[in-house]
Amino acid sequence: MSELSVNHLLGIKYLNKKDIALIFETADHFKEVINRSIKKVPTLRDTTIANIFFENSTRTRLSFELAEKRLSADVVNFSAGQSSVKKGETLIDTVNNILSMKVDLVVMRHPNPGAGIFLSKHVKAAIVNAGDGAHEHPTQALLDSYSIREKLGDVGGKNVVIVGDILHSRVALSNIFALKLQGANVKVCGPKTLMPKYIESLGVTVETNLKKALEWCDVANMLRVQHERMDISYFPSIREYTQQFGVNRQLLDSLDKQIVIMHPGPINRGVEITSDVADSDQSIILHQVENGVAIRMAVLYLLASKIQ
Repeated sequence: MSELSVNHLLGIKYLNKKDIALIFETADHFKEVINRSIKKVPTLRDTTIANIFFENSTRTRLSFELAEKRLSADVVNFSAGQSSVKKGETLIDTVNNILSMKVDLVVMRHPNPGAGIFLSKHVKAAIVNAGDGAHEHPTQALLDSYSIREKLGDVGGKNVVIVGDILHSRVALSNIFALKLQGANVKVCGPKTLMPKYIESLGVTVETNLKKALEWCDVANMLRVQHERMDISYFPSIREYTQQFGVNRQLLDSLDKQIVIMHPGPINRGVEITSDVADSDQSIILHQVENGVAIRMAVLYLLASKIQ
């Protein structure tokens, strides 16, 4: 069996094209599993996985938890909100306490960029980054690319636009790395105030006109505005943002082709995307959710097989 070139999944930036192909191939097998009547396999029966979330998360945590249970792993859930972290315990102490319970893998979400990288150098366990600040969210980017591949046959050569709050989005950064690695053409679209200054150095182009971006693309990945990461106002009002960068049915119908609509969730309906677009047959949002479990099963399985 081929194996990943890395011992942790800290970011897409550390993967190569073969790693992504291997993860997708493995996810194909697990997708068959989760669509059977008995959805469990004993693959990770002797593996213990800790989910450590220092930031609130519902969808990502549930998706990982479901993936772990489908693989028959033992699961420990740790939420920093009710923990000794509030009493001043350090990140390494917290994780080492959990690892002393003989945990093999740690799935961690943390508000500080690079927290997973820091941790991987100090503890003896495989680390999966479930989001670190506005830095990376690798499994989201993998499931997004996997969903494009499933819908359009291949990611290479496709035109993908990422629309919205690029500045605060770890999903945008991981997606750019993953899409470029697989040979897609990538544009970003949104208010200039929500574009990082370095963005073009990543090999993407900036388009401030949404209609032009949609006419160019095969796939539009709509991001929400991350108000919780904003300490100042980046645009005049939500209404104005929606008028310029929101996708509605009328706008989609005005294009001369059908494009694929994606969203990493949670959706702000009526802001970046209207309900009649989110629930339309051009949207693959629910496929992304289903594929998230298969991709996370694949990542956990491949990392665990390097520990054994």
